[in-house]
Amino acid sequence: MRPKGRVAALGSAGVLVTATLIAGAVAAPTAGATSRHGQDREARGVSLAAARAAKAGIDWQDCPADWGLEKPIQCGWVTVPLDYAKPNGKQIKLAVDRIGNTGTKAERQGALIYNPGGPGGSGLRFPRRVTTKAPLWVNTSKAYDFVGFDPRGVGHSAPISCADPQEFVKAPKLDPVPDSEADKRAQRKLAAEYAAGCKERSGEMLPHMTTPNTARDLDVIRAALGEKKLNFLGVSYGTYIAAVYGTMFPTHVRRMVADSVVNPSREKIWYEANLDQDVAFEMRWKDWQDWVAKNDATYHLGDTRAEVQAQWLKLRAAAKENPIGGVVGPAELISFFQSAPYYDSAWAPTAQVWSKYVAGDTQALVDAAAPDLSDTAGNAASENGNAVYTAVECTDAKWPTSWKKWDRDNTELHKKYPFMTWANAWLNLPCATWPVKQQTPVNVKTGKGLPGVLIVQATRDAATPYEGALELHKRFKGSRLITEKNAGSHGVTSLVNPCINERVDTYLLTGKLDGADVTCAPHATPKP
Repeated sequence: MRPKGRVAALGSAGVLVTATLIAGAVAAPTAGATSRHGQDREARGVSLAAARAAKAGIDWQDCPADWGLEKPIQCGWVTVPLDYAKPNGKQIKLAVDRIGNTGTKAERQGALIYNPGGPGGSGLRFPRRVTTKAPLWVNTSKAYDFVGFDPRGVGHSAPISCADPQEFVKAPKLDPVPDSEADKRAQRKLAAEYAAGCKERSGEMLPHMTTPNTARDLDVIRAALGEKKLNFLGVSYGTYIAAVYGTMFPTHVRRMVADSVVNPSREKIWYEANLDQDVAFEMRWKDWQDWVAKNDATYHLGDTRAEVQAQWLKLRAAAKENPIGGVVGPAELISFFQSAPYYDSAWAPTAQVWSKYVAGDTQALVDAAAPDLSDTAGNAASENGNAVYTAVECTDAKWPTSWKKWDRDNTELHKKYPFMTWANAWLNLPCATWPVKQQTPVNVKTGKGLPGVLIVQATRDAATPYEGALELHKRFKGSRLITEKNAGSHGVTSLVNPCINERVDTYLLTGKLDGADVTCAPHATPKP
């Protein structure tokens, strides 16, 4: 779940198989998956696609030079139906990559597949945790091949688009906080045009851009890898893929880690989930302001939260009056500053840029917050990520079509939670006029045969509020929850916290979960 402009957050996202393994890789769809969804055709379709993929395998090659994936990482393709109800109809190709396990043959436990979230995030950088020797992943990489993929619509996997990328990134954009009805009308017009642009540019893909289809794709990738069961690490929106996969294919799961959890309740997907996010962002924004105030000797932005907030409002007003460098207005400021409530790793760099601005160096802020029109590849990736985010959330579930409801809910929320509320509303408003049929979310629950799932969550997470972890824990019987208390960085498994790191390793390496849920103290607070 990703409000617009999330800063670089999406990345950091055996050839011969014996006959028995291939047979095993094509487990029949579970009865639950068919009767529960009344989707017999899709269940049959995924079973057929998985059988084909198991037979075909993946033709691993060196990765294309412009993908930025060094050797010995290898790349390949897995073919899936666009529409699982028509498995013999149009096919699309999904980009996958892998690096073999670093341990011995005897230590190998198969493939660990990763999704970093979004919707719209690419997992292709996951194998680089091995090539860059990321310390937290040394133990796990001995046992597993690390496998990443671009989900359908993303990156190299039949990418979708809703707007011209260069136009999409142009700045300054309208201030998300409306001053008048005319401001709201202007934003509503933009949202409706964006939805229409998705249909115009990517109409054939849109009806099939759903989380259940990505879960089906994941099952086909599992089969193509020659894996009888899935080992999966999902972060952020990746936890919702995990929740849906675990519900649809409970007997295909071996190990599953859900880190920073999207609330899987049908009532929350996706309109309510975004409102909950606004509340959590405000809380984490204040946590960051407290930290900035505590480090006033370094940043000189005020030594109380109230003073730091006053500086923020002053900066916002100045950028509204006269965009900084001609390009950074309030919308661009929110896009840049929201990385601080997202990730603790952004606390110091964000404060530093702001501190420089207050000291008279405006260029640092322009460099950090303005689009770079010369970076056409980066802009295309940014537009694609936003298109997928919109397409998946709008197609997955029914959204309110009444503007009165959106207006009332967001006006009310904005009073107490002003940092993100309106920016998030406009990001999601294309769903109100979405041009393809909106579906009913999967009822996430424990199917027969689902093993124990490990859930990891910080209590003060802004992007995926803590309640989501409690909800998934309740729905997946036998799951275990590790809570990082009084912390709020999004994506807990990539942070140094031995209380968490050791348990994630133990689970992935042995399958063992603690006898009860565990609460861990927070990871170290960032240094200024």
